[in-house]
Amino acid sequence: MYKIAVMGDRDSVYGFAALGLDVYPEAESIQAAKTLRRLAESGYAVIYITEALAAALEPEVDRYRAQRVPAIILIPGVSGNTGAGMAHVRKSVEQAVGSDIIFNDENEKSR
Repeated sequence: MYKIAVMGDRDSVYGFAALGLDVYPEAESIQAAKTLRRLAESGYAVIYITEALAAALEPEVDRYRAQRVPAIILIPGVSGNTGAGMAHVRKSVEQAVGSDIIFNDENEKSR
């Protein structure tokens, strides 16, 4: 059975433990990269990562983008939303569909 993990700073991830998700508080990018690789290789289907940590782990996160499992989902941390999570979703949808179907209406309205 697949598992779900959440990685990021301590304050951002510990609330997810109440939902039954496995939490991995990580502050340092080198250790976080090792943790991400370990989780990806040990049966985690979904790994939520705070936007701040994902920015520090961008090469590692990109490594798993083309794979079906694990799905790496960026979430805002306690410090706020940087927009990186939505950009990540947008890029994935464009890659899958071949067009920007999510924000296309917004782009046409601004013209």
